[in-house]
Amino acid sequence: MKTCWRKSTGVLLIGLCMLQACEQQRGVDYSTDIDAITAISDDRARAFREGDATGIASHFTKDAYLMAPESETQRGQQAIEAYYQAIFDIFHTELESGYEEVKVDGDLAYGRGFAKVVLTPKNGGKESISTAKYLNILERQKDGTWKTTHDIWNATE
Repeated sequence: MKTCWRKSTGVLLIGLCMLQACEQQRGVDYSTDIDAITAISDDRARAFREGDATGIASHFTKDAYLMAPESETQRGQQAIEAYYQAIFDIFHTELESGYEEVKVDGDLAYGRGFAKVVLTPKNGGKESISTAKYLNILERQKDGTWKTTHDIWNATE
């Protein structure tokens, strides 16, 4: 199993390097797309701070994957909305986050970022603070907008 994981990780890394090299070779200007993808990330962060599960889920494709640590994989907008709503039902939320890198190649993109989350129980109690690193994969939709297809993160502690 470890050998398979290492091989697939290596293939993914090679693929990402090739994507980056192709982008540089073609001289394509993806700055407008990067701005749009960054705006989506900012809007998702705003929705998290406001406890708006629907607002977060709206930035995912209908069959997207949410792969949170210590949680079952959530599939689809409804499951992703329910995941976040369960958090918002129990906690007041604060979030600092953003992309450190965004790469675009045609209709696919990825964003790599950081997050600091503060959860304060609504019924009182001690707040918890966590920091994470994350990776989003996004796909351009037929209408030209970008939506997240995969969202995965893990703790940096």
